[in-house]
Amino acid sequence: MSAESPSAVELVSEGPALLTLEGHVALLTLNRPDAANGLDMEMLEGVRACLRSCHDRRVRVVVLSGRGAHFCAGGDVHAFAAQGADLPYYIRRATSLLQEVIAALIRLDAPVIAAVQGYAAGGGGLGLVCACDLVFAAQSAKFLAGATRVGMAPDAGLSVTLPRLVGARKAAEFLLGNPTWTAPEALAHGLINQVVADASLTDAVRTYAEKLSQGAPLALAATKRLLWSGVGLGVEAAMPEESRTVAELCRSADVHEGLAAVIAKRAARFEGR
Repeated sequence: MSAESPSAVELVSEGPALLTLEGHVALLTLNRPDAANGLDMEMLEGVRACLRSCHDRRVRVVVLSGRGAHFCAGGDVHAFAAQGADLPYYIRRATSLLQEVIAALIRLDAPVIAAVQGYAAGGGGLGLVCACDLVFAAQSAKFLAGATRVGMAPDAGLSVTLPRLVGARKAAEFLLGNPTWTAPEALAHGLINQVVADASLTDAVRTYAEKLSQGAPLALAATKRLLWSGVGLGVEAAMPEESRTVAELCRSADVHEGLAAVIAKRAARFEGR
């Protein structure tokens, strides 16, 4: 499979999120490479629209990837910092959209495979990874939560999905301490399914997706629903509380200091206020 395949149908060919249908496999690509595919309002709206388009009988598998060096570096810290005193209100809108995206990934009949290169970070990047059904990562990929590093708290359902994947203790260590996991570490902890050579990531994921798409679509959809049924309602119930918590934290000076420190590439000086 390739982008030049004569069977490829471009459903969304421009904008911050792209969607191409190749046979029964939909390729959803985050398309802000210059911003490390950081999620802003426009990208969130684009991803939501693409996922809605995946409710199509032709789509049996979805591959989610990021264009450029990174899968997704999380929320766009430059967009956050530009809000000033309006940041809590912006975060409310952004996390509401992010909730819709995460819920859409979980509810989609088609299994979703994430192809991760570079960083998958923050509620955006890591949250998308945890909401996918299968995850392939390049050998050099890295995973980071990062919310508390800027004075925020996890969102995108991470307080539910991450412990489900890696266990409560390991999730606490990851979310509170903000270590960066390499792809082999993420595999060992159960966050991802496979690690492949960097140069082989695209081919490996698309080969697997093509094979999976040949399965019985109703059975795949039913199996996916069964796998998520124990956590689906829990995730969606948790996300509004996450959103409220993050928005409240955005009233603090620590959040603005954290964002400024990340942008300036310096250590943050938190004061607990």
